Amino acid sequence: MDTTSTAAKRDFLGFSHLDAGRIVELFDFSLFVKKQRRESAAAASYRPIEGKTVAMIFNKPSLRTRVSFEIGVHELGGYALNLDGKSIGVNSREAVEDIARLLSRYNDAIVARLHEHSIIEALAKHADIPVINALTDLSHPCQILADAFTLYEKGLWRDDIKIVFVGDGNNVANSWIELAGLLPFHFVLACPEGHLPDAGLLETAREKGAGTIEIVHDPFEAARGADVLYTDVWTSMGQEEEARERLETFREFQINERLLSVASPEAVVMHCMPAHRGEEITAEVMEGPRSIILDEAENRLHVQKAVMVKLLNHEEYRKFHLTHRLENVAGKLKH
Repeated sequence: MDTTSTAAKRDFLGFSHLDAGRIVELFDFSLFVKKQRRESAAAASYRPIEGKTVAMIFNKPSLRTRVSFEIGVHELGGYALNLDGKSIGVNSREAVEDIARLLSRYNDAIVARLHEHSIIEALAKHADIPVINALTDLSHPCQILADAFTLYEKGLWRDDIKIVFVGDGNNVANSWIELAGLLPFHFVLACPEGHLPDAGLLETAREKGAGTIEIVHDPFEAARGADVLYTDVWTSMGQEEEARERLETFREFQINERLLSVASPEAVVMHCMPAHRGEEITAEVMEGPRSIILDEAENRLHVQKAVMVKLLNHEEYRKFHLTHRLENVAGKLKH
């Protein structure tokens, strides 16, 4: 978790202050949280953030993020307050520092889905309570944490797993790259010229050097032998005016049966959703036996619950790991 000027406060803005051990700790705790939900008696009694309130700011449309966070807060015993970013007037009607300080007086945490990454950094800087990045134009760490957890849960994660992202070097690709700086896996971004990921995040991840990161412009070259084919929409929120041009630019970067045929015979397909069927992915592949798209979508709930417990009730999180006495956290990543 990101550290801030307030020693007792933890934020989750990205992966920069995590390491492989802490990530695997989160995965193991996510497995525990998921098990509690599936056991009805345990679910009713497991309420580690009882009475706490979480303010959720949405400057962008949302389905999975809003539903998973709201249900997650409720199931953990808390109360979620949904705030329309436009109504608040983040950084227009009200200064970010004023919003952060005010919400800190009322609530126990802030979840924010925004455009500018600088705004969530400012919220974290000025808030006295934990701040969680639920998506910005730069990154989407909650999504990638859930994606990697899904592979971990299914026993697919290993040091040489090859994950190929086919499409735009967007916020989702940026977070995969950031994770590749911390975990030993092979990440390949297949994107058109001119649609590269954030240069700063890429440089930092390569300097950390845990994983191998490649940027290529031929999707078939990238997909050869892949264990995971991953994609996202070609036109993200705020890019609607570019939609027609992007359809032409990305038309060779579709995940379809032909592309899947050059991947590993056991390869799985992932998509962060929402999906535009017939554009970045065909309906045939999305509904096919290799797809684990709904599994990763469901796991947003469990992983985000784990993150919230870590931030809002660290003693509960610590107690779980002491009880289970993980002998070798880093060794959980399969070779």
